[in-house]
Amino acid sequence: MSIERVRRRRRTPEEARLEVLACARARLLAGGPDSVTLKAVADDLGMTHANLIHHFGSAEGLQSALMGSMVADLSNALDAAIARLRTDEGAPLELINAVFDAFAEGGAGKLAAWIVLKGDLTHLEPVRAAVNGLVEAIRDKLGDPLTASPKQLSSAVLFIALSAFGEALIGPPLRDMLDQDEEASRQVVAGLLPYFLLKAERGE
Repeated sequence: MSIERVRRRRRTPEEARLEVLACARARLLAGGPDSVTLKAVADDLGMTHANLIHHFGSAEGLQSALMGSMVADLSNALDAAIARLRTDEGAPLELINAVFDAFAEGGAGKLAAWIVLKGDLTHLEPVRAAVNGLVEAIRDKLGDPLTASPKQLSSAVLFIALSAFGEALIGPPLRDMLDQDEEASRQVVAGLLPYFLLKAERGE
C-alpha cells in the first residue's frame, strides 16, 4: 500500500487527531483492518508512536475513534439522502446512489464488516436514528401513509442497505464475473424498490 509519508511538524492536538483519523481511514480502505496499526499510521504522518498513544491511548483507542468518525459520516450521508428524498427533486435512484456512495466511497461497507467481525455492535448505535429517518422519508415520498406499513418500508430500507453493503465489499469482482456495468447493482435496487411499496398498498 502506498500512503505518502510526511515530515514531522508541529500540529495542534485537534489537527493531529484529524490527520491521524484520515490516515487510519485511508489505511482501512486500502489495506483492511490489519493495516491500521499505531506504528504504520505514525510512520505515515511522521509522528512518534508515543504521540499517537498520547492522543488515543492504544491501538484499540485509535480503532474505536476511527469507527466513531466513520459512523458519524455514515449518519450524515444518510441524513443528506433523506433531505434530498424529501425535496421535490428527490427520486428513488438518487436515494440509492446516496446510500451506495456512503457504503463504497465513504468506506461504510468495510467499516460495518470490521465492526461485525470485532463483535461490538454498539458502534453502530448512532446510525439507528438515521436508518429510522430513512424509513419515514421513503414513506413520505413514495408511500401512502394510510396503507404503507412500517414493516414493508423497513424491509425496503433493509434491502437497500444490504445491497449497498454487498456492493461495497464484493460488487466489482462479482459484476465482472457477470459481465455487468458499474451501475448495474444500483439500477437493480432502484427498479425493485417500488415492489415493496406496491405490496404495502395491496396490504400484503
